[in-house]
Amino acid sequence: MGDLLTIQTNMMQTTAIAIIMLYVGKFLRKKVEFFERFCIPAPVIGGFLFALIHLLIKVGGIATFEMDTTLKGPFMMVFFTTIGLGANLETLKKGGKGFLIFLLISVVLVAGQNIVGMGLAKVIGQNSLLGLACGSITMVGGHGTAGAWGPTLEEMGLQSGEVVALAAATFGVIMGSLIGGPVGSSLIKKHNLKPSKEFAMDTEISEEGVAREPIGEKRGNVPAQLTAADFLKVLCVIFVSVGLGAILKNFLAEHISIAGTPLNLPEYVAAMIFAGVFVNTLGKKEIFAIDQRANDICGDIGLNIFLVIALITLDLTQLKAVAGPMLIILFAQTIFMAFFAYVVCFIVMGKDYDAAVLSGGMCGFGMGATYNALANMDSITEEYGPAPKAYFILPMVGAFAIDIINVLIITGFAQIKF
Repeated sequence: MGDLLTIQTNMMQTTAIAIIMLYVGKFLRKKVEFFERFCIPAPVIGGFLFALIHLLIKVGGIATFEMDTTLKGPFMMVFFTTIGLGANLETLKKGGKGFLIFLLISVVLVAGQNIVGMGLAKVIGQNSLLGLACGSITMVGGHGTAGAWGPTLEEMGLQSGEVVALAAATFGVIMGSLIGGPVGSSLIKKHNLKPSKEFAMDTEISEEGVAREPIGEKRGNVPAQLTAADFLKVLCVIFVSVGLGAILKNFLAEHISIAGTPLNLPEYVAAMIFAGVFVNTLGKKEIFAIDQRANDICGDIGLNIFLVIALITLDLTQLKAVAGPMLIILFAQTIFMAFFAYVVCFIVMGKDYDAAVLSGGMCGFGMGATYNALANMDSITEEYGPAPKAYFILPMVGAFAIDIINVLIITGFAQIKF
């Protein structure tokens, strides 16, 4: 190992490798049925492939990589701030009672995942932060939140926190996709449920599973073409929000504490807050209004590149020490998710056909992402019929509402040490 070749890359070379592996992931996702069937994201495929190759050549004594990850943080901040810019309260109000109820039970799910994770970690004699890493950070939060919180967990004392978080998120994506279809279809069969046609959608659902209002100025029925000015306005709001968020983070840490521990609000959460305030105040005026299409594109770019950089720089050898305890907690989370969806979600959402479809979808976004939820619901509705109400409610909660609430709840649980 002493003669191991060290390959160093600067921040631009690291980003170049990340983008190449993103395209490798996109290619493999189309070619490998498993990836397509279980909605494994392209950044995860490409990123983990590179991490596995790095593991093999490092263990084989051939070479190791030292990569400059300077740009990982900025891309992460762009992604999360665009979520804040998408949190238009007027759009959320259109979800009505069903949206609010589903959001509330999702909040209960978030808290439950952290209680299960941290409690079980304590029972098996592990750091409670391992339980938090295998809780809502990676289950409801998915890879994006996992990558964002990984370094913070390490700073708080969890060894290899980023590797653990991203590995747990990948486990969640797979298991959430596996259990969603069976949960929904078994409820439909057990209660002999039939589709309802009473709920009419008035929004569009994007390929990413985000419920969106028709956006942008139109010429007749044709949306106006995006321009550089649209993207510049979005980036302006993003960077101002990030700058103000850094100030807010420092202010809270200096002046507010929980049980004697300074409130450690992640910068991206503070940036999301400022972005959400902007879009619901000044952003309503035509001169300040942003085009959500430009915002969505900026968010997609930020997430994809941030996630691949996080994954290609993983050292998978660090998982050895916690692999067993981590799997115990993750399988417990899978059982908890299936029970919660089958019993709580189905009953609270009305015990009808749409509630059954939502239960299957909740397994997807509760252990992965919105697109996993939609894939679960697709598999159910292809066999039993349409569920427009479910398709309207879940993306609105999964796309941005629960993300904002999740990071606030995680921040609270992170202050608990036992």
